[in-house]
Amino acid sequence: MALHTQVDESGQEAELEVNPVYVRELSYEIPRYRLPEHGQLPGTALQVVRDELILDGNARLNLATFVTTWMEPEAARLMAECAAKNMIDKDEYPQTADIEHRCVNILSSLWHAPAGSAATGTSTSGSSEACMLGGIALLWRWRARRRAAGLDASKPNLIMGANVQVCWEKFCRYWQVEPRTVPMVPGRLHLRGEQAAARCDENTIGVVAILGSTMDGSYEPVLEISRALDQLQTEQGVDVPVHVDAASGGFVAPFLQPDLEWDFRVPRVASINASGHKYGLVYPGVGWIIWRTPDALPDDLVFRVNYLGGEMPTFALNFSRPGAQVAAQYFNFIRLGRAGYQRVQQACQDVALRLSGEIAKMGPFELLSEGRDLPVFAFKLRDDITGYSVFDLSERLRMRGWQVPAYTFPEDMTDTAVMRIVVRNGFSMDLANLLLDDLRMHVRFFEHHPQTQPPPEIQRRREAFRH
Repeated sequence: MALHTQVDESGQEAELEVNPVYVRELSYEIPRYRLPEHGQLPGTALQVVRDELILDGNARLNLATFVTTWMEPEAARLMAECAAKNMIDKDEYPQTADIEHRCVNILSSLWHAPAGSAATGTSTSGSSEACMLGGIALLWRWRARRRAAGLDASKPNLIMGANVQVCWEKFCRYWQVEPRTVPMVPGRLHLRGEQAAARCDENTIGVVAILGSTMDGSYEPVLEISRALDQLQTEQGVDVPVHVDAASGGFVAPFLQPDLEWDFRVPRVASINASGHKYGLVYPGVGWIIWRTPDALPDDLVFRVNYLGGEMPTFALNFSRPGAQVAAQYFNFIRLGRAGYQRVQQACQDVALRLSGEIAKMGPFELLSEGRDLPVFAFKLRDDITGYSVFDLSERLRMRGWQVPAYTFPEDMTDTAVMRIVVRNGFSMDLANLLLDDLRMHVRFFEHHPQTQPPPEIQRRREAFRH
C-alpha cells in the first residue's frame, strides 16, 4: 500500500464542502483531515464520497492495470454477501474454508501437480503476499539444508530478471536476501536459462521465473531455466529450486498455451503463485500459491488453528481478510469452467493481436511484443521519431479517458521508453477500434505539432511508473 503523511492543515483546503441539496443543517462543510464532531445521514455520506470519486479514471478504460475491472452482477452480489466473513475464522465459516480448499485443489490440478504429491497451497490477499510466502519457503529450506550440513547460512541470494514486479525487491529487502538481478538488454527483455545459472552459487535460495512479464507480457522460459539449473547441478552439485511467479500467466497459459511446460510438469518447479484478481477474473484482492509437495513448505512456517474441533494449518502474512474474493474465485471456476476461461482469454488475446497488428502498421511505432503470450504488449517510437515521445502520447490519450502507461525500462535499458497495453475481460474489439482511431488522430496531431522536452521534474515523474 502507498505511504501517507500527516498534512499541515493551515496550508490546505481543510474543509470538504457538501452540496446543500444533501443536508438539512446550516453547515455544508466537513473536516477533510479530522474526524467530524457530528455524523451525517448514510445517504449524505454516500453522496459526499461518490462526488469525490468521480475524479477517478474509468476503470474499464484503464489499460495500465492487470487487475480485473468487471465482474458479472451475480458475482458482485455474492461478494457483498460474503464481505463480512473473515477468512481466518475457520471454525465460524467452515464452508468458506472448504471452498478455499476446493480452489487450491482446482489450481493444483490445473497446474499439473503430480498425482499423490499432496500439493499444498493457500489463498492470499494477492500475488505480492503469495510471492512473499514463496520466497520465505525457499529461504527457510535453504537455511535448513545449510545448517544441517554445518555450513554458513548468513548470505542468501535470489536470482531474478530486472523485469520482476517490485514485490520481489521488497522480499529481498525485508528478509535480507541479496537480489541478483539479470539486466534487460535489447533483444532479451527477460530472464533466460544461461543468465540465471551463471549467477547461482551455493548461497542461492532459488530462481524466480516470471510467467508474464509486467514489462511486455512475455513468458520467461521456465523449462529452459530449469534445464540450465539441471546442468549446473550435474557440473557443480548446486541444487537450486525454481519458483514460478505466474501472477498473470497462471490463469492464461493453461487455456491459451496448454502444451507449454512451465508448471509442476517441470520437476525443478517447487512452487507457483498467481493472482486471482488478474486473469483469474476476480475483483481485487485474492492471490494463490501452491507448493509441489508438503516438503516444499517448511513445517515451522505453518501455524495451526482450531477448526471444528481439529487443527487447521495456516501460512500467511496477513490475518483478517474477507472471504468475498475466495467465494468469487470459486464462482468463476464453476461459472466458466475450462471452456469458459479459454473463451474469455482467447477473446482478450484476439483483441491484443488486433491492436498490436494495427499499431505496427501506423508507421512511427516498433513492437517489442505482440500479445502472443499474455494478451499484453509493449511498443515504442522508432528511433528516428524525435518530435514527440510516448509520454506525450500517453497524456494525449487521457483526453478521452484512455489510461495507457508510458515508462522507461529498468537498469541497462533506461533510455528505452515504451507504452504498454493490457487487454482484460470486458475490453471489446469495438473499444479497441475506438482506441486505434484516437491513437491515429494523436499521431497526426504530433506530426504537425512537434513537442519540446518537459521540465526535469515532470520527466522524473513520468519515469517512475512501476506496475
